[in-house]
Amino acid sequence: MAELIELREIEERVILVAVSTGEEDDAAASLDELEELVKTAGAVTVDKVIQNRERIHPGTYLGKGKIEEIKERLWELDATGIVCDDELSPAQLRNLESALDIKVMDRTMVILDIFAARATTREGKIQVELAQLKYRAARLVGLRSSLSRLGGGIGTRGPGEKKLEMDRRLIHDRIGMLKADLEEVKRHRDIARRQRDKNHVPVAAIVGYTNAGKSTLLNKLTDAGILAEDKLFATLDPTTRNLELPGGQQILLTDTVGFIRKLPHHLIEAFKSTLEEAKYSDIILHVVDCSNPRMDVQMHVVYETLRELKVQEKIMITVFNKIDAAEPGVILRDISSDHQVKISAKTGEGLDELVNLLETILRNQKVYLEKVYSYQEAGKIQTIRKYGQLLKEEYREDGILVNAYVPAELYAGLI
Repeated sequence: MAELIELREIEERVILVAVSTGEEDDAAASLDELEELVKTAGAVTVDKVIQNRERIHPGTYLGKGKIEEIKERLWELDATGIVCDDELSPAQLRNLESALDIKVMDRTMVILDIFAARATTREGKIQVELAQLKYRAARLVGLRSSLSRLGGGIGTRGPGEKKLEMDRRLIHDRIGMLKADLEEVKRHRDIARRQRDKNHVPVAAIVGYTNAGKSTLLNKLTDAGILAEDKLFATLDPTTRNLELPGGQQILLTDTVGFIRKLPHHLIEAFKSTLEEAKYSDIILHVVDCSNPRMDVQMHVVYETLRELKVQEKIMITVFNKIDAAEPGVILRDISSDHQVKISAKTGEGLDELVNLLETILRNQKVYLEKVYSYQEAGKIQTIRKYGQLLKEEYREDGILVNAYVPAELYAGLI
């Protein structure tokens, strides 16, 4: 009787490698985060190596001695590849693969791989494939020699090997098609945005470092029902939900893709239409995981990314999340924001304070109106009810007395 052969996916065992060019770059913390990324992508970290150098080697990323040391470690630990903590140039990728004779990946490849696995909507898939192809187009020459050894695992999801086998012209043709598709998606988003503006519905964009609890917060406030896991980049596709505040005012909450240090430029470019939700919003809710010891670094990364996206002069609320898990006595403050709230999206603690703050901010953006309307003008009260905050409505002989807060742009048409 023929023996049954068990077929199972080969586990990727990787060594993480970083170059530290100074104390301020915090290479060890960055490698810890890379380990989380690699785990999310489905591989196991078997070792971490940091080389201290004045600058990254332009040809091989690492110095010659360190390459030899890693060669030994690969053999000792039965590793299947290495992951470098920076984006490698085509030459560095080619030279390292040649020197180590093993699969070489970089941080960008891992992040793109996670994004490929997580994208579910048409827009998300287009954005991820566009980012992957742009990344691979620049490395086509460097990858050509190693195609025969690219046997699945990290870096092969999404478009996968078939795209790598295309020549540069075909890849650029595909990029052109995807850009056209993305423009179409962007056009629909712009139409929806203009409709919101016409309806005078304010928008709050939820931004933050990946895994800070943005999706959990949106779920808790609006019963959105979106995936919320304790994982990096658990949700990619933006979700917009309506929240009715206690005074009857409506506000739209939009979840955005999580930020991370060294977020690949191709991804920022590809996800610009999604991230622009923050640009066109009235309020930014910056969700911070205050239980994370690297909270300050993560906040800095978010502000840097927002600057890169030219998201400026917005009302900024820093939402310190996970206070139920924070260290006792931790100081929570953010001098860059207008307001701060401490919450636990998981337990619901502090959410009332956040909702009341949103209502106060929106009210302060409105104009106070006190007027007696004739019964023939009752339609205007319906407009106030829909777009403003109706405080008092009293039916009298001479008409209807109304006290309300209304959007400034509607005020002239209501008096």
